[in-house]
Parts: sequence; structure tokens; C-alpha cells
Amino acid sequence: MQILYFAWVRERIGVGQEVAAPPADVVTVADLIDWLAARGGGHAEALAEPAKLRAAVDQAFVALDAPIAGAREVAIFPPVTGG
Repeated sequence: MQILYFAWVRERIGVGQEVAAPPADVVTVADLIDWLAARGGGHAEALAEPAKLRAAVDQAFVALDAPIAGAREVAIFPPVTGG
């Protein structure tokens, strides 16, 4: 699965994307965020407060409780404001 990071999430993790194969018990976006945060370092810092994050699965905005089964891409980013 391709994981994309945007804005300050990308800056804190230090990469804009990565390929990951989460274990079978990672079934939602929230589970994925927790699993990634457990890596420590920039992942832990960027993903420490999931309530401040938004996500898209295969380019469709989703809630953090959305399933990721079969997803090819998950994007994680802060809330977006317009101007």
C-alpha cells in the first residue's frame, strides 16, 4: 500500500510517501495511523494526535474509522482550509 503524507505531516515524518504492508489486524485508517505512529521518531510526532488528521483512501476523503482493506493508496494530511 502506498502511503502519502502532506503539509506538516510530511515535514515531521521527513518523507512525502512510502510503501508499507501493515499487518492483518490493521483494518481502518485509525489502526494504520496507530501502527505507523508506533514506529517512533517522526512518525510518532506527526501522528500523535489522530483527531487533528484527515485521510483519503484511493483519493476519496474518508473518516478515520473507514476500512483500508484492498486500498492501494492512503493519504494522511492535516485539515485543509480554503482562502
